[in-house]
Amino acid sequence: MDEPHKKLLGKIANTIRQLSIEAIEKANSGHPGLPMGCAEFAAYLWSNVLIFNPKNPNWMNRDRFILSAGHGSMLLYSILHLSGYDLSLEDIKQFRQLHSKTPGHPESFMTPGVEATTGPLGQGVGNAVGEALALKILSKKFNRDGYPLFTGKVYCLAGDGCIQEGVSSEASSFAGHLELDNLVIIQDANNITLDGPLSQSSSENTLLRYKSYGFDVYSLDGYDFDQMDSLFTEIGSQQKKPIFIQMHTIIGKGSPHKANSYKVHGSPLGMDELTATKEALGLSQDAFFIPGQVHNFFESKQQKNQAKENSWNELFTSWGEKYPDLKNEFTIMKETRLPINLEEELCQCMATGPTAGRDASHAALGFLGRVLPFLYGGSADLSSSDKTYMETFPLITAKDFSGRNIKYGIREFGMATMASGLYRSGMIIPYIGTFLTFSDYMKNAIRLAALSNYQVIYQFTHDSIFLGEDGPTHQPVEQLASLRSIPNMHVIRPADQWEVCGAWLAALHYQGPTALILSRQKLPELQNTQRSYLEGVGRGAYILHKEIAGQLDFTLIATGSEVHLALDVAKALENMGKVVRIVSMPCWEIFSKQPEDYKKSVFGGNIGKRVSIEAASPFGWHAWVGIDGITISVDTFGASAPMGALQKEFGFTVEDILNRILR
Repeated sequence: MDEPHKKLLGKIANTIRQLSIEAIEKANSGHPGLPMGCAEFAAYLWSNVLIFNPKNPNWMNRDRFILSAGHGSMLLYSILHLSGYDLSLEDIKQFRQLHSKTPGHPESFMTPGVEATTGPLGQGVGNAVGEALALKILSKKFNRDGYPLFTGKVYCLAGDGCIQEGVSSEASSFAGHLELDNLVIIQDANNITLDGPLSQSSSENTLLRYKSYGFDVYSLDGYDFDQMDSLFTEIGSQQKKPIFIQMHTIIGKGSPHKANSYKVHGSPLGMDELTATKEALGLSQDAFFIPGQVHNFFESKQQKNQAKENSWNELFTSWGEKYPDLKNEFTIMKETRLPINLEEELCQCMATGPTAGRDASHAALGFLGRVLPFLYGGSADLSSSDKTYMETFPLITAKDFSGRNIKYGIREFGMATMASGLYRSGMIIPYIGTFLTFSDYMKNAIRLAALSNYQVIYQFTHDSIFLGEDGPTHQPVEQLASLRSIPNMHVIRPADQWEVCGAWLAALHYQGPTALILSRQKLPELQNTQRSYLEGVGRGAYILHKEIAGQLDFTLIATGSEVHLALDVAKALENMGKVVRIVSMPCWEIFSKQPEDYKKSVFGGNIGKRVSIEAASPFGWHAWVGIDGITISVDTFGASAPMGALQKEFGFTVEDILNRILR
């Protein structure tokens, strides 16, 4: 690399430092250590390696950069601004302020150019693995000789903390297994964490660990541009495996008194140290100063970036003309287009009679996989039990990415982060499966997906204590309440195969995450559930059994396997002369969004004593039954026993419920 270019890169790096420390100081909040320590790397990567177009942040053939160490967000915001993304200098000055485009940690829905919502450490690594897998899938599906539509790579900058988190190990192990040759993970190895030196908590050989995963591993001086250039040139032309780079840096580099100390990790420099840092680095004392040379370089680079996309667009047009069927499939996937007659045909694939929720979902998946090319999914080593495998398609392997099934292994948290990465490709709707109680392993990844409105479908089976003999370690109690508490999340617990159909339709129509809560045991086919989506699950709650006449004595509200129990209870009450309404309520969240007149038609007026019946925690049910209502629920852990014994033990028999509500 010639000296003038190295000097330019050094100037870009110092500009990143200046913008970062001044924005953090102005906000009086933030993490200056990483932006200062990794500034040279960012300058080199965005100037010399990454293929992108800031005027079209979602260009399909861009390289992806994911900042797993999201606390270093000012590094990313600074380089995005310099590169020409729709992120102004005023936005930089509004760092960490209300409704700004520069929040404390990167949010993919807030800031153009941010590829993943990160902050909780390690999850960005999983997101990166998911995006890399998606690009391998898409390149296999659409690339043809002379038409390399998908050639992008995924670069992930992870901190020492990210590497310590177990989720990064889960995802990295899987990446090595699939030999993802379009993934590069860079460790910001500064040996400092928020509390102090890394040596206080870790002494492993990380390079050997990643080598054991199946990565090619390298060590890099984070300030040697020649070494960077040599390594990334090699990677660009010869990558055969996922790559792990241990990049040695100095946290807070440039700060005269705080560099290489945990004190620069998570607090502003302070005005005195900021001034001293600018003096030491030879930076302008003018706030938020950007040298003309840096500005001119990136302005010129924008033109080159646009030219690259223009060339790709021409290639895409030619490819579409030569392969019209592939072009049509590309459009369907890009637009996640649903067939007009989807509901009718989906319902036709359902078997009649008693059916387990997981089996009904399996039948639905078998059909949906054939008509929705954007649907990809898998399970955490439970596909034979949670019924997530689509038999008509092969398994994705390191040698063949043409399949639609993914076996994630026993890596629930990693699986959830990778699913978010698959979605971020812009062409895949992922579903993932495990037992409901194991959703706890995935909680923070689900939370970030909900925050970002990622359309990920979570299929959770073994949905209650009634799974039986496996006992309380496997029997969910509090998980429904936990999932329902997440904003933007749709949690759907269907009562039979027809509500399962509606649940899948709801998940496909909702531009956000959905949890399908399914039974292991067979459930009876109910009367009046075989109705249109917009009259059933699409309403969130609906009157399943309408009172015959007279003033209501009871309104029974139930979900999932307890709906048929509610019907039996209603029959017993009606035999006593009571007037009863039954409401099936598969999804609280969908119901909450319904027009007020509809909600009043279900719960409005004097509808008698309200009783909820659900074999889970009662938390949240008083919003629907009122302070005077009754919750038939489970407020302890379960027990190991056959289902029939558990029903009696926990009060989920007709006799027990009558005794509760008629006292």
